[in-house]
Amino acid sequence: QVQLVESGGGLVQAGGSLRLACAASGRTFSAYAMGWFRQAPGKARDFLAQISRNGADTYYADSVKGRFTISRDNAKNTVYLQMNSLKPEDTAVYYCAADRDSWAGSRQVAPYDYWGQGTQVTVSS
Repeated sequence: QVQLVESGGGLVQAGGSLRLACAASGRTFSAYAMGWFRQAPGKARDFLAQISRNGADTYYADSVKGRFTISRDNAKNTVYLQMNSLKPEDTAVYYCAADRDSWAGSRQVAPYDYWGQGTQVTVSS
């Protein structure tokens, strides 16, 4: 089992940057593909980015491509989401997730086996 804890959220002005981190417990972090999602009030949980077990393969939602970068450090059991050029519409709770069954993860919520508790990101205009 994996426990995930996100950090790095907060309040930022439009155009600013934040770097989210997701720390995983356990010694098998490299066996999981990882993903980042977000959920705004009253809306569904949306895919943002995914990264393969070894970090070589990454995929992004069109809405964040070129602004957000996912990366991982398997030695530190941590996955990151660097967010630049933030917009008010990026305001949401951000979640990381772990997928034990696939190499590269998924854009869908259902395949992920473990989720963090979320971290709030608020972008002011």
